[in-house]
Amino acid sequence: MGHQDTITSLAVSPDGTTLLSNSADNTVKLWNIQPFAPANRLIRSLEGAPQSFEKNLHRAAWSADGQRVGAGSGDRTVVIWDVGTGLMGWKLPGHTGSVNDVTFSPTEPIIASASTDRKIIVGELV
Repeated sequence: MGHQDTITSLAVSPDGTTLLSNSADNTVKLWNIQPFAPANRLIRSLEGAPQSFEKNLHRAAWSADGQRVGAGSGDRTVVIWDVGTGLMGWKLPGHTGSVNDVTFSPTEPIIASASTDRKIIVGELV
């Protein structure tokens, strides 16, 4: 049920009902954090953003509308999933190093990522 390795980031959904956790076990998980939730709070486990041998602190983030989550990856990509289906929507290349952080624009379909390559990449999700 829980993660099998170090948890590298946590983020609460915009509506405050779901916790997003990213781990060095190569999974991103969604947890129900509402009062009186069932004992098994795991909603969904997402895969596709692997760690590298470096085991950096890869961070995950919510889109402003709470419909997508994104995470940095050790394979030099940004991975974005649809929260409702759990399906991977994008695997964005461009970095030459491990992607440590991602953030969504609060008003536009834009995501930014930061990497060990010392670059920030801004991209549109259309």
